[in-house]
Amino acid sequence: MSVRFLSSVAALALSSGAAMADYSLTILHTNDFHARFEPISKYDSGCSSEDNTEGKCFGGSARLVTAIEEARARSNNSILVDGGDQFQGTLFYTYYKGKLAAEMMNKMGYTAMTVGNHEFDDGPEVLRGFMDAVNFPVLMSNADVSGEPLLADVLMKSTVIEQGGEKIGLIGLTPHDTDELASPGPNIIFTDPSDAVQGEVDKLTAEGVNKIIVLSHSGYNVDKTVAANTTGVDVIVGGHSNTYLSNTSDRAEGPYPTMVGDTAIVSAYAYGKFLGELNVTFDDDGKVVEAAGEPIIMDAAVSEDEGTKARIAEAAAPLDEIRNKVVAETAEAIDGDKNACRSGECTMGNLVADAMLDRVADQGVTIAIANGGGLRASIDAGEVTMGEVLTVLPFQNTLSTFETTGAVIVEALENGVSQYEDVAGRFPQVAGLKFTFDPAAEAGSRISDVMVKDGEGYVAIDPAKTYLAVTNNYVRNGGDGYAMFKGASNAYDFGPDLADVTAEYLAANAPYTPYTDGRITKK
Repeated sequence: MSVRFLSSVAALALSSGAAMADYSLTILHTNDFHARFEPISKYDSGCSSEDNTEGKCFGGSARLVTAIEEARARSNNSILVDGGDQFQGTLFYTYYKGKLAAEMMNKMGYTAMTVGNHEFDDGPEVLRGFMDAVNFPVLMSNADVSGEPLLADVLMKSTVIEQGGEKIGLIGLTPHDTDELASPGPNIIFTDPSDAVQGEVDKLTAEGVNKIIVLSHSGYNVDKTVAANTTGVDVIVGGHSNTYLSNTSDRAEGPYPTMVGDTAIVSAYAYGKFLGELNVTFDDDGKVVEAAGEPIIMDAAVSEDEGTKARIAEAAAPLDEIRNKVVAETAEAIDGDKNACRSGECTMGNLVADAMLDRVADQGVTIAIANGGGLRASIDAGEVTMGEVLTVLPFQNTLSTFETTGAVIVEALENGVSQYEDVAGRFPQVAGLKFTFDPAAEAGSRISDVMVKDGEGYVAIDPAKTYLAVTNNYVRNGGDGYAMFKGASNAYDFGPDLADVTAEYLAANAPYTPYTDGRITKK
């Protein structure tokens, strides 16, 4: 027997002639779907029906339905789980909120999911509505929701399911900084992930459950930390960092699964582009003795379920007039990839920051800062539709102008690069500014050589000087850790929608040529 990804303990047990494990389970999983009910392009943005017919598109609910059905047929014992962030990302969410996600997840027969930070984008009310509509538990262990009436009695930390004659414990996990990333309101207190998971493991173990799966919307690095800092966790199904794990692709960030001690960690990128398929075998004590699999790409080889395809087309009808409108043209593809825009200067970041600054420059504003996490897709070359722009900028954020000192701008940039190693969404895309950062330095002291535009050139930023700046209302109100902007002077958060501003800037500069110019430098 070829045994892959064995823990050292399990390997020792097998080599000493211990009885073979007697319980096998297939864990099918998705994460960070972000309302991509329709097929997507290689840029994770919209894909035309013509391109879909030609086999150039990926994902979409109709393909997932087929792939899940086929995967279940390969296994006599499977569950389907989600690592969070079903919400937000396309006009489908803007229009339907959580209703279409609930409908599709019920159709696919999900077993459970965890709460992602974007499930809080419209507050506890929309999350509660989604939870009332789905036929499966939604979980979150690392938060105290007792003070939030809408969630206190329904959002559980963990649950136990009966599957194939065995009990399996499922635990939910969401980002520790969800209060900075979304809008959970003032009544929820988020707590340390490792402590929360261990607390639930201990509770489940006391109930006689020895097979435990964590559904974690906390990112690959946090998942590895939780695995190292806890005992009793068998599998972590990840999300949040859009991590692609694989044993066959040179683009993977790690093996599938990634083993940390006895814990198998899996993640399936994002946007419904893959269906994760992990086959796990447990021994009599509930230890993982074999864990193997690979994410399945949802390309043209996976046929679309016709009933689902028709239902999504029906749901899309009210959106088509808005999103099919051609607003501009671009000479080349504009790169909005997460790994590019959360780790350095990217062409989409320059476009959006330039558009923001251009709109308010006549008010004397000289600095623009955009959070890289607000950029959700790329745009391919040629005609640009409003739907594409809205896929890049789906959050309905508005322009916010304010006054602050050079010292605060530098503090904001420090915050922006403070989680560089986690590819965090707070990474700053800028206009009217240049800066250098050193990712090897300690967080809080990574920024240097901050220059502000002065005429046709740049001068060193003056910590004591007051500058007029622009960002989006989410960042200005402390989102993504930018708490230093919350007390800014003369703040106005109700400017035009960022997507409209960007579309109009593209139109005014059509055909737009994307570029980088060295405004962000890494040491």
